Amino acid sequence: MPRIITYNVNGIRAAIRKGFVDWLENSNPDIVLFQETKAVESQIPIEEFERLGYYHYWFSAEKKGYSGVGILSKEKPDKVHKGMGIDKYDREGRFIRADYGPMSVISVYHPSGTNDDRLQFKFEWLDDFQKYIDDLKKERPDLVISGDYNICHKPIDIHDPVRNKKVSGFLPEEREWLDGFVSSGFSDAFRIFNQQPHQYTWWSYRANARAKNKGWRIDYHMVAEHLKDKLNRAVILPEAKHSDHCPVLIDIDFQQ
Repeated sequence: MPRIITYNVNGIRAAIRKGFVDWLENSNPDIVLFQETKAVESQIPIEEFERLGYYHYWFSAEKKGYSGVGILSKEKPDKVHKGMGIDKYDREGRFIRADYGPMSVISVYHPSGTNDDRLQFKFEWLDDFQKYIDDLKKERPDLVISGDYNICHKPIDIHDPVRNKKVSGFLPEEREWLDGFVSSGFSDAFRIFNQQPHQYTWWSYRANARAKNKGWRIDYHMVAEHLKDKLNRAVILPEAKHSDHCPVLIDIDFQQ
């Protein structure tokens, strides 16, 4: 029963300084999917992960200290694919996939729309990502696509839906894209198990937002619809405080 964690660490070196490795050792997941590593492999203390029995794979952005994704895995994957083969996205280190038999696990870091240019880039990415996944699932239908989507899906997923309705991350167009993505054959693993409000995965560093639990749920495990019965658990882990995000965990049966 593999345990998979997705975690936007907002700088893997900073997270390690805040005790991430000890937390990882105690949590002992089978697979960890990182976003925003903000480092190239030579800057990451990989021996810490090797000591805990993990194989490790990294796909960094060309720009230093920016973006980047990675995978830790107790089992060696059959194959690891870095990037989507689309240069303007791959330069930003946003996608890495590991194949285990028929199952593929993806760590993805969707762009944020921090200004008009980046919002346009985000919408281009969302369209291209949907097309990429539509093609991929013809070859690899057993997909778990986890990471920071930078979109709150529904009002329940954000602490103040009214004031944030014109803010990137909760724009109607972004939410409509996520509707379409789910409808294309995926289940939001967390919401299968938990329909409660005030369940968030990211909090601003400003205004003591985390202590007040004024957050956003933007980190997801999206599991192929036909695999949802193989899920045993999905939980958010807000007690892990190595980042402005927190990890999200699933237990899923890989056996076919």
